[in-house]
Amino acid sequence: MPILALMGSMASVCLGNSFAKTLFPVLGAAGTVTYRVSIGAAILLAFWRPWRLHLGRADAGRIALYGVTLASMNLLFYLSLQRLPIGIAIAIEFTGPLVLAVLLSRRALDFVWIGLAVAGLLMLTVADKAVGHVDHLGAAYALAAGVCWALYILTGKNLGGLDAGQATSLGMTVGALFALPFGVAQAGSSLLSPSLMLAGLGIGVLSSAIPYSLEMVALKHLPGKTFSVLLSLEPAIGALAGAIVLHEQLTGRQWVAILAIIAASAGCALTVRAPKPPVEPGAAA
Repeated sequence: MPILALMGSMASVCLGNSFAKTLFPVLGAAGTVTYRVSIGAAILLAFWRPWRLHLGRADAGRIALYGVTLASMNLLFYLSLQRLPIGIAIAIEFTGPLVLAVLLSRRALDFVWIGLAVAGLLMLTVADKAVGHVDHLGAAYALAAGVCWALYILTGKNLGGLDAGQATSLGMTVGALFALPFGVAQAGSSLLSPSLMLAGLGIGVLSSAIPYSLEMVALKHLPGKTFSVLLSLEPAIGALAGAIVLHEQLTGRQWVAILAIIAASAGCALTVRAPKPPVEPGAAA
């Protein structure tokens, strides 16, 4: 179930990001991110009603850090999407969680799956006409988003003891408050356009409300290294979403890269070890 939750999260967020890119000419990256996290936060607050549960000061601080990391990751990634195709942007961004997976690894077999994912990501990043033509500033934004992505995984795991709905909804609210000044500065009164708000509602549901709720479920039950390596599937899903929504054509080499990433994710899922049950007091070791 945690693996299925993570797969659903990735599919939803990639589809939402593809639709979000169509709003960039009107709202810019910051304005679109503001829609995404603000509408997502409103939906999550209404659904989970986190104020019903007690929240300690230390937990509130951890949620605040999670929310700022979440908003920063989204803002930097959308800035990269302004300059890069979505498949390449996701592949570069994945550097962060991929490095985290290597750091958290404890078995030689894990490096086989990571190596296969790296091969696929490199093929996506430098395939065909993209060689030598990747926008440097866009790549820098994507790399910075990758760092925030790794921090998002760690801060999310740090909230594992809290109710998933409470942590996600409050974290998204903090993220919305953090992103709002950037969005207003770039998009201004365009954010109040009824037609754009309707589009933003769809993006908020697909890109924030659904995926972050599912990811919190996955984070609570998957080891950090497993979560990170499974995310290697996201560049493939992003490339497919870009082809469907944005009409970005995929080459044969890119399809091979997608299959390599899928194989790496499937291999990790099939070989993950279940955690050992705790030894009861007095039981034999």
